Amino acid sequence: MMAFIEQEANEKAEEIDAKAEEEFNIEKGRLVQTQRLKIMEYYEKKEKQIEQQKKIQMSNLMNQARLKVLKARDDLISDLLADAKQRLARVVKDSARYQALLDGLILQGLYQLLEPKVLIRCRKQDLALVKSSVQKNIPAYKAATKKDLEVGVDHENHLSPDIAGGIEMYNIDGRIKVSNTLESRLDLIGQQMMPEIRVALFGANTNRKFMD
Repeated sequence: MMAFIEQEANEKAEEIDAKAEEEFNIEKGRLVQTQRLKIMEYYEKKEKQIEQQKKIQMSNLMNQARLKVLKARDDLISDLLADAKQRLARVVKDSARYQALLDGLILQGLYQLLEPKVLIRCRKQDLALVKSSVQKNIPAYKAATKKDLEVGVDHENHLSPDIAGGIEMYNIDGRIKVSNTLESRLDLIGQQMMPEIRVALFGANTNRKFMD
């Protein structure tokens, strides 16, 4: 009887051990699978973060490269305009050409102001040329506008000798100014022709929709 009870107890213990082992293996497998999924999710998230960082870095590098290209283009255009300003001195050396240029600048200034009295300021060395131009332009202005005009040339205050040439023109109280120095005209032309200059130097911008 004791042997039978002992055998039953051993069988029951083995059954319990087997069931416990089975449950342990099942739980272990579940935990392993859960942790494996967590690890996979973690590394997938890390991979996405790295990929996103790569895209951001690439975008930053492309933007930096684009800015460098734009700066290089702007520097080239600035150098071209600076070279053009240096060449203005050649125009002034040709007295006949410079006189004709002054005639046009002064007459244009008169039309821009449309004032009955104006004062012209120029470089000291250009006084004679400006006076001559004024005498020629007053009749042309009166004929075109049917208005009287008095033009004075400033003998006290002169434009800087460092500029290439041209004039500045003021109304009688000095509140309105027309700058027709050679440098200011070159700057204006440079601004107006900037789209054409860029196309000539770098080709047409395929991304640009408007040209004004």
